[in-house]
Amino acid sequence: MKQPHKTINRYSKWQYIVIIFTLVILGLNALPNWFGEKAALHIQSNSNDAVMLSSTTIFNQLSERGIGVELIEQKRNQNIVLLEDESQQQNARDILDSLLGDDYSVAMAMESASPSWLKKVGAKPVKLGLDLRGGVQFVMAVDTDAAIAEREVKIKEDLSQLLREYKARGARIGTLQDGSTVLRYPARVDQQIIEVMAELTTLYPELSQTKNSAREIIISTNDQFAQTYHQELMRQNITTMRDRIEALGITEAVVQRQGNNFIRIELPGVQDPSQARRIIGATASLDFHQLQAQGGSLYKSNSGEMVRLNNSPILSGTHITDARSQFGEMGLPEVFITLDSAGGKLMSDFTKDNIGKPMATLYSEYQQNEQGELEKNSKVISVATIQAHLGSRFTISGMESVQATQDLAMLLKSGSLTAPVTIVEERTLGPSLGEQNINNGMAAIMLGLSMMLVFMALWYRKLGLIANVALILNVVCLLGLLSLVPGAVLTLPGIAGFVLTIGMAIDTNVLIFERIKEELKRGKSTALAIHHGYKNALSTIMDANITSLIIALILFSVGYGPIKGFAITLGFGILSSMFTGIYVSRALVNTFITKLPELKK
Repeated sequence: MKQPHKTINRYSKWQYIVIIFTLVILGLNALPNWFGEKAALHIQSNSNDAVMLSSTTIFNQLSERGIGVELIEQKRNQNIVLLEDESQQQNARDILDSLLGDDYSVAMAMESASPSWLKKVGAKPVKLGLDLRGGVQFVMAVDTDAAIAEREVKIKEDLSQLLREYKARGARIGTLQDGSTVLRYPARVDQQIIEVMAELTTLYPELSQTKNSAREIIISTNDQFAQTYHQELMRQNITTMRDRIEALGITEAVVQRQGNNFIRIELPGVQDPSQARRIIGATASLDFHQLQAQGGSLYKSNSGEMVRLNNSPILSGTHITDARSQFGEMGLPEVFITLDSAGGKLMSDFTKDNIGKPMATLYSEYQQNEQGELEKNSKVISVATIQAHLGSRFTISGMESVQATQDLAMLLKSGSLTAPVTIVEERTLGPSLGEQNINNGMAAIMLGLSMMLVFMALWYRKLGLIANVALILNVVCLLGLLSLVPGAVLTLPGIAGFVLTIGMAIDTNVLIFERIKEELKRGKSTALAIHHGYKNALSTIMDANITSLIIALILFSVGYGPIKGFAITLGFGILSSMFTGIYVSRALVNTFITKLPELKK
């Protein structure tokens, strides 16, 4: 009895559909890269009361000042201004900022120059890194030790306050050589000390207590908490940095951790780093204190007088949810503060019982001294008499200038850094150098691609032409992947990964075609040679590409900056070369190389 015939070198319809669908999707996402990007400004109202700006008003204001505007679009309560010249982007933003004031925010961005139909499907060009677009890079050291030391000082202050509240007279707070806090007390206050330590442990659960003698308690922080607190400080600082950069109006910045104590910040398109340096490097905090006649601490005010403040603040800047710069009734600059519910209650409880008494606003920041060490400098920026019962909204005045008021509002709105930072590296890359890097990278890609196309066409003839088509589709798929995946950024090392991917993609086809030639030498038909060539080469190709993919994943997980950019391109390149080199080329061979006969099993 005859067995049923089996067809080889044929994909099923659903396989062809999947291949075509994938190529179309990735091709659409790669297409915007052909049209490139335009420098743009995003204008958005900061309040519900602000009206939408007309395109004519924006166009006239910029044109009168020599700024070339190509197009103005309105999307979702936002005006998007496309500029003719990227070098005018910063100047145009400064002009609109000064004209529109605090009611509107103006952010710098890059918008696709693709046709409207391509934008409607959500296709965007690949994001370019700092070395290709130009901009500013900062590497900042985070001094978590200073934050931990300040926390220990706060613990001692709270302990001292508790001793007074529970009337533990005779108790003394000291410091041991290893930095631990020691509490010594007389026998008559044993019960009060038990209550004080219970309250302190409630406030700071990470503290451990060791009774060194009958009347001595050693208070220390366990090592596990110190490590956890360090990680938390780094996370909070990174979050604050991102909020501050967003407040600066930079939408494509990269903020990531580098090593154990460093933060790397890349600001593509920013050519004047002065404002960015002033804002992201500031470690500012705001506290509200009660004035007192004796005790406490002395601080200098803006007028040069010394002011004595209670060590325990009424509330700290962590309760601030919003801060805006404005002009008061007398025409002087001031900051309008909005507190959260907890902060509003603290302010309400204090001012209700202290109407007619003064309250000071203490501004603190870390600065480097001549020895390069960080020092905390605090000054009183405002002393005002409480005129009424305050709640979650009030103003502070007495700032030195309008710029100082605006900077303080921005810092408070984006949050205070939980640990002081120092800029240890700053690098500015001009847009012309970034453009030169793009041109050099594209020249390397085109040269490598051309050499591969010529070699494959001459060496493998018909099969070589199939490989060339697969190679071009591989480039398209890789561009589509980089454009489609959120967070993927093309850097100069990424272009090197692009060139490497071209060589690896050709290597896949070379392995397959050499196996086909071996099968032909053994006297097999063309159909069988193609079938066994692809089948026998598959395991070798998978082994080589999977090991390379593991390396790319390791580089991505432990690397940063250029290394991460190289790893992203290499990893996506491996996936796209496997897809086009194995499946797309096989589909093309099945369709164009031979008429496949039916073989008896």
